[in-house]
Amino acid sequence: MKAPTQANKKRINIRIESSVKSLLERAAGFEGKTVSKFILHSAVEQAKKTVHAHEAMALNAKNSKTFFNALAASVSFNSKLTDALEEHSRQVVSK
Repeated sequence: MKAPTQANKKRINIRIESSVKSLLERAAGFEGKTVSKFILHSAVEQAKKTVHAHEAMALNAKNSKTFFNALAASVSFNSKLTDALEEHSRQVVSK
């Protein structure tokens, strides 16, 4: 894998209180990391958790069966939906 170059790295600047900076420096020191690496690692781990919490869905057996049955069921559009889809096709040009 190719090493990242300085050109494709982006910078984020934040302003923090002195007490927060001291705390981050102390925590980074305990882990043998620079403050930047400690903050980056912590932020990335939290970002992964946040994204997973918003994108993942966990269902129990009953709800899972209901969900998959709904996906497998045949779809029938009512007249209002059919009209809306036709209107969309007339007005929107796909690239």
